[in-house]
Amino acid sequence: MRDINGLTVAITGASAGIGAATARAVIAEGASAVLGARRVDRLEELAAELGPNVAVVEMDVREPADARRLVDEAYSRFGRLDALVANAGIGAYGGIMDLTDEKLKTMMDTNVAGTVWPIRAAVPGFVEQGAGDIVIVASVAGIRGNGDEAVYAATKFAQVGLAGGLDRELRESGVRVSTICPGGTATEFAMGAGRTPDMPGLADMMSAENVAEAVVTVLKQPTSMRTLIWSMRSIQEDD
Repeated sequence: MRDINGLTVAITGASAGIGAATARAVIAEGASAVLGARRVDRLEELAAELGPNVAVVEMDVREPADARRLVDEAYSRFGRLDALVANAGIGAYGGIMDLTDEKLKTMMDTNVAGTVWPIRAAVPGFVEQGAGDIVIVASVAGIRGNGDEAVYAATKFAQVGLAGGLDRELRESGVRVSTICPGGTATEFAMGAGRTPDMPGLADMMSAENVAEAVVTVLKQPTSMRTLIWSMRSIQEDD
């Protein structure tokens, strides 16, 4: 396994859940982190916890200019960017006709466009330096659709397809593209939109830290190998 000490990792959706856990995990490995999210107050609290090797960017992943600011901050603050973790995403449970137009549009824009824009911002630097990691946090829903989350699953299938295409596009430039596809994870995901803090089964789900460990494992792989799709779920979770 390679040492990621001294590398710089940009993370979207870093204010909570898997994003925040990934920030803690890469800092523990000696990397620097550039954290992006809309809830800047939470980002600043996390930065205060993690120490000086953290930069904070208030951003909306749906905005290309904000994605460029995230990447620019990495080079401005730390002089380099070695990995992008495209983690920002939202979800809601409900049939195709159960959710409002606005909710579905926000989900599609956040999960799909909000993955594309940060990647587009990071790719030129990765290609120029001949190395870089793009890690997309998708979902098992992007491998098999589930009832009551068809549109969410469509956005996650789009992320998996994006990663597959980018692997073919960027591999010869030394850029690795990986997709992490977690099953049920006990985070704020869909809380208040079909999920409640006391819902049955929440305690049996994976933790955000479980997924963050997978992200770090991908980043620490020797540069001579790459992981395309890593699907994972709790031992208690049914198919």
